Amino acid sequence: MTAILVTGIGELVTLDPEQPEATPTDRADVGALGLVHDAALVVHDGTIAWVGRASAAPGADQRLDLAGRALLPGFVDSHTHLVFAGDRAGEFEARMRGAAYDGGGIGSTVAATREATDDELRALLAQRIAELRALGTRVVEIKSGYGLSVEDELRLLRLAREVTPHVTFLGAHVVPREYAADRAAYVELVTGLMLAAVTESGCAAYLDVFCEPASAHAFDGEESRAILLAGRAVGLGLRVHGNQLGPGPGVQLACELGAASVDHCTYLTDGDVDALAGSSTVATLLPGVEFSTRHPYPDARRLLDAGVTVGLASDCNPGTCYTSSMPFVVALAVRECGMTPAEAVYAATAGSGRSLGLDRRIVVGAPLDLADLAVLDAPSHVHLAYRPGLPLARPLLPAAAAAAPATSPD
Repeated sequence: MTAILVTGIGELVTLDPEQPEATPTDRADVGALGLVHDAALVVHDGTIAWVGRASAAPGADQRLDLAGRALLPGFVDSHTHLVFAGDRAGEFEARMRGAAYDGGGIGSTVAATREATDDELRALLAQRIAELRALGTRVVEIKSGYGLSVEDELRLLRLAREVTPHVTFLGAHVVPREYAADRAAYVELVTGLMLAAVTESGCAAYLDVFCEPASAHAFDGEESRAILLAGRAVGLGLRVHGNQLGPGPGVQLACELGAASVDHCTYLTDGDVDALAGSSTVATLLPGVEFSTRHPYPDARRLLDAGVTVGLASDCNPGTCYTSSMPFVVALAVRECGMTPAEAVYAATAGSGRSLGLDRRIVVGAPLDLADLAVLDAPSHVHLAYRPGLPLARPLLPAAAAAAPATSPD
């Protein structure tokens, strides 16, 4: 039985507004982070045994001093498309010269991914997972959607399941080229043979659909409803790509059917905002997409002021946002979406975590692997937005693995 004391924490983000040692504040956004300054915590055999001021910390078997750095739960990236092959840098360059995005480029990634072997895809996935973890992300959701056949969707889900339990079936990403003349047949395949095979495999926890009538390649409201209802009928949780390219039914469908999350939320009506505010559905914003497509950024301020739970995620994918950096997403959310640094950090941890059914609070009695924490080479969470583009966040685990015996000199 081992107890590890992590001390010298300049700022501890507990995500617990009821934390008794939290620094007093009259700002609701900062209060939600449950900040404890000059903090310490003790983890005993995988459970948080104590949280408070470093000056009052109990003894432990091992001691790790962060020398004034900030510590927070690792980021939750609740929307990614990490299993793919191919490159679409040319498409990005074309958009920077004024070409519009409508979802059509997904077909080129489908072709490249189908041609890749399992070992090639596994190696690419491992590189991307290492990249995001190095920047402080601990939990990641991964979607399929670049196979779009029964066999290829199953292998993408299987590969994703090797690295995370948070796997989403996205057979309804776009209509593949071979079904362009018969969309109804593809919807029937997704809701029939493909969904049955996915269910039997047990690899997916969620079903997602790209509900975007503004794209000729994605799915309209009627098609999306049929797909979502089929997923719900077999016990899968629901997620929705909605309202990315223009106003549409995605948000309303997500709220009506009890989806865990509706993602993008760039074009919202007052009715959409009201529906989100009256539901348990998380509005997950993906500002890296707007950075990469030059579309308008979503208005987080409007959602937060209405009482909507907001999450942040990277949407790491080869076409519209090829970054896995959650610190970059936090900085964009602050600079472009109207969020405060505290709101963005909360959304990138607690908000996105809620969409996956996770409680990210650092509270006594909660299970905690030290690998679940991210340390900042900075004194506070504000630096994630204040110093964009720098690798300030990193996993605590390498330092924790070298924790010194408690009797060692400081």
